[in-house]
Amino acid sequence: MTDIASTPESAPPVPRRRIVIASMVGTSIEFFDFYIYATAAVLVFPTLFFPKGDDTAALLSSFATFGLAFVARPIGSMLFGHFGDRVGRKATLVGSLLTMGIATFVIGLLPTFTSVSYLAPTLLALMRFCQGLGLGGEWSGAALLATETAEKGKRGWAAMWPQLGAPIGFFFANGMFLLLMKWLDFDAKTAASNHAFLTWGWRVPFLASSIIVVVGLYVRLKLTETPVFTQAVAEGKKVRTPLAEVVKTSWRQLIIGTFVMLATYTLFYVVTTWTTSYGTGKVVDASGVKLSISYTDFLGMQLISVLFFAAFVPVSGWLADRFGRRPVLLIITAGIIVFGVSFGWFLDPSSVTDSVMLTFLIVGMTLMGLTFGPMSAVLPELFPTNVRYTGSGIAYNFASIIGAAVAPFIATWLVHSYGVAWVGVYLAIAGALTFIAILAVRETRDVELSEV
Repeated sequence: MTDIASTPESAPPVPRRRIVIASMVGTSIEFFDFYIYATAAVLVFPTLFFPKGDDTAALLSSFATFGLAFVARPIGSMLFGHFGDRVGRKATLVGSLLTMGIATFVIGLLPTFTSVSYLAPTLLALMRFCQGLGLGGEWSGAALLATETAEKGKRGWAAMWPQLGAPIGFFFANGMFLLLMKWLDFDAKTAASNHAFLTWGWRVPFLASSIIVVVGLYVRLKLTETPVFTQAVAEGKKVRTPLAEVVKTSWRQLIIGTFVMLATYTLFYVVTTWTTSYGTGKVVDASGVKLSISYTDFLGMQLISVLFFAAFVPVSGWLADRFGRRPVLLIITAGIIVFGVSFGWFLDPSSVTDSVMLTFLIVGMTLMGLTFGPMSAVLPELFPTNVRYTGSGIAYNFASIIGAAVAPFIATWLVHSYGVAWVGVYLAIAGALTFIAILAVRETRDVELSEV
């Protein structure tokens, strides 16, 4: 790889490979932390951190704490965005990684409901909020690190590297849980409350995250500032209050960017978090029938499907550079709408088989890779340099509230009240809103970031 990231005269150019690793490794760590919580929210937390009683109520309570991080994410994007646009991308990326990493490690040490009663879910919610703060500042910083150092005409390809952090983090999070469950011979349906996995095994991924956080910090501390930000500083374009400036000058982009991301978020958290609870029999369909795939089998299916997620992220980055952002995203979003309409056939609880479920997951994750890949180019390209960190982060993370935080909760309620087909209708509606938002976006493939 060539050295293409120009930096201030006092600093040598940063090798492209280091930028790729720093943007991808950091987000891999962040998403690993985030997804081990998502897995535990279905598998562990309803049993250990909430009062015993109605299983559905405990699952919904666990999903509520899961969704709390998405409320924190826009706050994190504003907080870290302020410093990212005022101080620089590098220092802010280090801060977001530490915030996320410390919160995740502490979750692995928390006492359960039987030990400290309602203090347990309170502490869990607090740490989940801190996780959200960290991730809220992480994504936009990693996206800007990639896009603001990209070669001309290859910004979509460069920007897809941090997006690969999502499937990589997801793969290792679920893979670690699967290995632990196999090793400890854990069956979620039959295990006693004092089973080794429930007493200490689930904590291992949370505690192990501290090791990879150190690796991420090492890589990021080796970076220098991005040339686009350096140029903006030299030209006196920094603003005192990026949040106020982005709301004043780029409010339209904030709204459009939020809805551009809506279907992507809804798709992912329906196909992963909600489908896990539905497929393993934790949610009863309106017909009174529920699936009964074992949790380890389902995790294995997810690990296969996430490979398709990872494979199609670079495909989408190449397509976005070759054909433009708008046409590629319009076609993919239309595919998401069609996929939503197919839920009634794929997930009919009276006839679904393991092979059909695996096909469903593969289709969903393939669409996820295609829609997620270009986003770290599309959203930053909507905003000028002096508010780009704040603006892209707010749009990305507000979409997380309306597209992801409520998705498992709404899907659980819909399938219980009306049937699984209505979960697909919910996804299709989100897709239609995103389709309209993409129509309102100007093509930005050939726009220079320094000129936005």
